[in-house]
Amino acid sequence: MPKIHPHAEATYRVVKRGDGFGVEVTVPETFPTVVSNFATAEAAEAWIEDHKRQVKEGDPGMRSRRRFWNRAG
Repeated sequence: MPKIHPHAEATYRVVKRGDGFGVEVTVPETFPTVVSNFATAEAAEAWIEDHKRQVKEGDPGMRSRRRFWNRAG
């Protein structure tokens, strides 16, 4: 059975936070979390696209990937 990255089915939403922006990340069956401190909505959108690319490519630099693979064996 192939391993699936825990963020493979995540949804993303740019949210206004104070004088900046954040990205709300929702992974199925978990509480949403917010990655914050983006100066512009465009910077937040760029982070989303980069994160999606990392998940798709299985980027080994991602913390969640290391936890996932270490836990899975």
